[in-house]
Amino acid sequence: MKFLTLIILLISFRAFAQDIIPAKKGDVTINPITHGTLVLAHDNQVIYVDPYGGAAAFEGQKKPTLVLITDIHGDHLNQETLDGLDLSGATIIAPQAVADKLTEGTGKELIVLGNNQAKTVNGIKVEAIPMYNLPESTEAPHTKGRGNGYIVHLGGKQFYVSGDTEDIAEMRALKNIDVAFVCMNLPYTMDVDQAASAVSEFKPAIVYPYHYRGTNGLSDVEKFKTLVNESAPNVDVRLRNWYN
Repeated sequence: MKFLTLIILLISFRAFAQDIIPAKKGDVTINPITHGTLVLAHDNQVIYVDPYGGAAAFEGQKKPTLVLITDIHGDHLNQETLDGLDLSGATIIAPQAVADKLTEGTGKELIVLGNNQAKTVNGIKVEAIPMYNLPESTEAPHTKGRGNGYIVHLGGKQFYVSGDTEDIAEMRALKNIDVAFVCMNLPYTMDVDQAASAVSEFKPAIVYPYHYRGTNGLSDVEKFKTLVNESAPNVDVRLRNWYN
């Protein structure tokens, strides 16, 4: 019985894959939810990033104080999931294109940020970073200026969420990123080689490949890890189970 319980706990841990990042005023906990969705928690602040997958996916999580939405696509702006969550104490940060589609009254407050703008909410500084496809085109799945990646300042550390992007110059130019969440799914964002090349240039201390399910299944995150560690061996590539 004890052995069976241990196996269940190990399986649950792998699926939940909570990580802890030491920081000022206590640790930052990282909870992968699914695809491009995660929860960051620090010092009584709880941040939901792109809530998606239904409210049940957030069972066991504390209710959010801040919600970041990157783009208008349904795996980022998911009104059904938002409607099922307790957002009574949550400020929502989103680009204008998302704000235009949100149901009125979602969350306690809505703050619109454009690319290269920043806002401090509940003591947390949030910077909006461009995210878009290359080459730039009005027909691209993600046009420049429509969506936001984000840099979130927590406990003296910088957490970068790429959103849906290719390996754009703005990402390659990032500095002093402690933890990065980088997408890699085709045909909507970038392939593994592009993602690894970009990460090897801006060199976050820790990187999590996320948002890696595309039209041809799951991207090869093991290859991503190998490529990054060949060119940037000091980057800690952490592979977690984002798809149960």
